Amino acid sequence: MSKPSPWWPLLLLSTTLAVLVATCRADPEPVQDFCVAAPRGEGEAAAAFPGLPCKPASAVVSDDFFFAEHAHAASTDNAMGSGVTPGNVEAFPGLNTLGVSINRVDLAPGGVNPLHSHPRAAELVHVVAGEMLVGFVSTAGKFYSKVVREGESFVIPRGLMHFQYNAGNNGTARAMTVFNSQLPGVVLAAPTLFGAEPEIPDAVLAKSFQVDAGIIKLLKSKFRK
Repeated sequence: MSKPSPWWPLLLLSTTLAVLVATCRADPEPVQDFCVAAPRGEGEAAAAFPGLPCKPASAVVSDDFFFAEHAHAASTDNAMGSGVTPGNVEAFPGLNTLGVSINRVDLAPGGVNPLHSHPRAAELVHVVAGEMLVGFVSTAGKFYSKVVREGESFVIPRGLMHFQYNAGNNGTARAMTVFNSQLPGVVLAAPTLFGAEPEIPDAVLAKSFQVDAGIIKLLKSKFRK
């Protein structure tokens, strides 16, 4: 009996890696034409990511694939001067299992969509009005940024801390941000660190940021719920 070819272990390893990569993408591949998310009852907990239960196909109508909320600007009358209108599966049920979502970002002059990350998706920022400074920080600590003007785009890799800032002098800026996930998730840097419940100990934050505990208390007072 001949011995197995020495390339078989390499083939097996390559196949295993390919399967792992396929299963680690943002969202799984759909197994049907569509799966419009079924409405949840009042008080019913959200289903675990990555999918929501399907609405019966017999009950699906054209409006399930239609979303009009991005036709109107979100309010920017807040401390950040920004408003985000989400278009994820929780707002737009027709996206369920399709692995895509889209937000509208409105920024007043000097407004910022503050530092945040999306753990489950990369983000494509397409500016449709005004201009924005868009930037992210890599895991190596390098800052990448660009002033993005009307009709231009900038891509942000998955999971990296980033922002959009209205650096122009021509009024409100607007962008559509597209994600390769139906529910990309969002981690806001400052509220996460300084507004967590229960609180992160002052000593931990003070040591981490190399500042006095009094500064940490001040920051927490701004983000405490």
